[in-house]
Amino acid sequence: MNFIDEFRNKSLITNILDNIQAISTKAVTFMEVCGGHTHAILKNGIRELLPSNIELLSGPGCPVCVTARDFIDKAIALSREPGIIITTFGDMLRVPGSHSTLAKEKALGQDIRMVYSSQEALTIAATESDKKVIFLGIGFETTAPTSAAAILSAEKQNINNFFLLSSHKIMPPAMAALIEDNIPINGYICPGHVTSITGTDIYLPIVEKYQVGCVVSGFEPLDILQTIYMLTKQQENQQVLLENQYRRVVKKAGNLKAKSLMETVFEKCSANWRGLGELPASGLKIREQFSQFDAEKNFTLNVPPPLEEKGCICGLILKGLKKPSECPLFKSQCTPANPVGACMVSHEGACAAYYQYR
Repeated sequence: MNFIDEFRNKSLITNILDNIQAISTKAVTFMEVCGGHTHAILKNGIRELLPSNIELLSGPGCPVCVTARDFIDKAIALSREPGIIITTFGDMLRVPGSHSTLAKEKALGQDIRMVYSSQEALTIAATESDKKVIFLGIGFETTAPTSAAAILSAEKQNINNFFLLSSHKIMPPAMAALIEDNIPINGYICPGHVTSITGTDIYLPIVEKYQVGCVVSGFEPLDILQTIYMLTKQQENQQVLLENQYRRVVKKAGNLKAKSLMETVFEKCSANWRGLGELPASGLKIREQFSQFDAEKNFTLNVPPPLEEKGCICGLILKGLKKPSECPLFKSQCTPANPVGACMVSHEGACAAYYQYR
C-alpha cells in the first residue's frame, strides 16, 4: 500500500470493522496521545463506527494544548522587552496567556513573527544582528531535533543573538502519569510521528511496569482501525504487548541522526504540563555547554504566577476525564475565532476538532 486512497478504501475498512466486531466482547478504553490522531478520529467518524463497548479517549497529545500558561506569559513578557524579536509557529500566536496573547501583543506593536521552522528564526537572527531573536521551542520529540539543529547551526555560524525558549516535552512520562492518576486506560494508541524519531522502545516501561498495551499507529482511517483491532485483540487474549502498526514509517531504532541531535543539545528536566502539572523528567532543557543560546538563562524577567480562565476545563479534557462538549464555555464563549482555552486553538486540539466535526 503506497497511496493514500488505499488507506481509505471502503471495503478494507468494512472488513477490519467486521473483524473488530467479531472479536470484541469486553468493555475497553483506548487513549490516543497524538493530536493528529484526535483530528483524524473525529474527522473520519471513527468513534461512531466502533462497537459501543470500545471507548476512545483523547489525551495530552497536542503540543500547543499542553504548553502551560506560564510559558505563554513568559513569552509575552519577553516580547515587551526592547530589541527583542519573538519567533514562533502560527498556532502559538492565539494561545491565551493570563492577560493577553502573542497575537494581541503583535497588534500592539511588539515584534512577533510567525515562522515555519527554527531555521527560519535563525536566518532572521543572522540578518538582524542588532536584535535578539528568541524562538519558542514547543512540541515533542518530533520538533525537538529541529530546535537542536538550529542551536548547533548558530554555534557553528557564530550567531550570538539567537536564543531558544524551550517548552519541548517527551511523551512517555505523561502517559505514565495518566495511569498513575487512575485514568481508566486499557491501551494506548501511540503517536506515529514521535515514534518515527524515538523508535518503539520508549513505550516499553508503559507495557512492562504498568501492564498497558501500546500500539504505534499511522494517521489514515485504516491505520487507526487496524491499531484498534490490535489493541482489542490484546485485551481479548489477555495480552499486554508493544506493537507497531505504522511499520512503513516507524522503525524500532527510530531516527538515529535526530536522536543524536536531541541528546547533544538537550537533557531531561522537570516540566509543567497543562492539566497534568509538573512531571519529573518530562521536558527538555538546553545543556550547560549551549547556555549562551538559552533564553531562560540570558533574560531575567519577573513574571507573576499564571491565572487560569474560570470555567475552562482544558486540563480535564487533556487527561481524558471530560469531553469538550461537557465544557460550559464550549461553542458559546470559546470558539476557534475566540479561543478561551488552548484546546480550541490548534486543529489538533480536542476542542477544535469537536467544534469542527461534531
